[in-house]
Amino acid sequence: MRQTGPSQINDTSLLPPGRRTIVYVTMSLDTGGTEKHLSLVVPRLRDHGWTPIVYCLWRRGAFAAVLEQAGIEVIGRDAPDRAARDWKRDGLHLARAWLRLARLVARRKPQIMHFFLPLAYMLGAPLAILLRVPVKVMSRRSLNIYQGGQSAVHRVECWLHARMNAVVANSRRVARDLIDSEGCPPDKVGLIYNGTDLSAVSAVAPADGPGESKAAPSLTLIIVANLIPYKGHADLLTALGGIASQLPQGWRLLCAGRDEGCGQQLIEQAGQLGIGANVHFLGERSDVPRLLRTADIGILCSHQEGFSNAVIEGLAAGLPMVVTDVGGNAEAVADGETGLVVPPRDPAALGRAILALAAEPDRRRSMGRAAREDAVRRFSIESCVDRYDRLYRGLMDHKLPGEIEGLRVTLSRAEA
Repeated sequence: MRQTGPSQINDTSLLPPGRRTIVYVTMSLDTGGTEKHLSLVVPRLRDHGWTPIVYCLWRRGAFAAVLEQAGIEVIGRDAPDRAARDWKRDGLHLARAWLRLARLVARRKPQIMHFFLPLAYMLGAPLAILLRVPVKVMSRRSLNIYQGGQSAVHRVECWLHARMNAVVANSRRVARDLIDSEGCPPDKVGLIYNGTDLSAVSAVAPADGPGESKAAPSLTLIIVANLIPYKGHADLLTALGGIASQLPQGWRLLCAGRDEGCGQQLIEQAGQLGIGANVHFLGERSDVPRLLRTADIGILCSHQEGFSNAVIEGLAAGLPMVVTDVGGNAEAVADGETGLVVPPRDPAALGRAILALAAEPDRRRSMGRAAREDAVRRFSIESCVDRYDRLYRGLMDHKLPGEIEGLRVTLSRAEA
């Protein structure tokens, strides 16, 4: 019998269809960081020879059409829209979705199942274990703050981690949670930073730095984040209210993101601070690269993060970023070189950082150029996809993530 060597095992074109198939399980493909990440990564993995299927347990969402236009199979039925939750109906919807997923896995026999977001993990991973899917992967994209006060969630996830072939973090701080708080062996944890489509940003980015080709206003700030309390918009408005008299006349703040319930409160806060005319709430946008093109300074002032797409998109657009020191923000932004890192929940520190860059146009342009170069080097979508490809191939060769080049997590002494 002919023996198949390692190089042949790693060539997906030589594998039968089931062994090329990856089922990605998530809750939905609504607009958000994880969903956008999947929309960028999954089509490119198909170009590496994989056969991806995206399964939505809750609803399809806006990015489903994006993936389908790229030729990716997306499966899922939308939950009924209701003003108030009906947990009996919602539970029935999820139960039916779970059974459909079971039938899909039994019929298609994928080699790999990959779970994104906690509820999708807790629902989907037991099914993969029950049906003996050979390779099981979970991606953690946030700190485990959501487990606080939910000991059952913590216990279930820890039990599942032990039965995964790989647990993937998108920042070193997330990896530290998995290793220190949830008992994952370091060799089982892989690190894959988010990536951004640099070609999309390049198509609109100015050649010689942000703000070079735009007319008034004299200073434009931008934050790309859904209006959720933990994203820190209230801190940002407080900071700007404190420094407004020191900013150039006609400055503006662009807030791009879906209102998740606190939008009216933020509008009222801006008015009370006397900066309502300067703050523009733009809602959910599909033209974020163009908006970044009009800005001088990017901001993300979250109270918690995993590793933010918005930060690397701002860096890639050549913006100096002012970010809070949460999650992977300080891993993405080199303090004093590609932006400024400030403590979370500290409007005074946030205001000082914004004012420092506003007062020094040459400095922020220099930082913007460095930001762009660093994003190209570290955060291209091609580099991200290459790591996923290496992860899957390595797992199929029975390797742990820590044994795969470029995926090993190395924590500093302070992080360990």
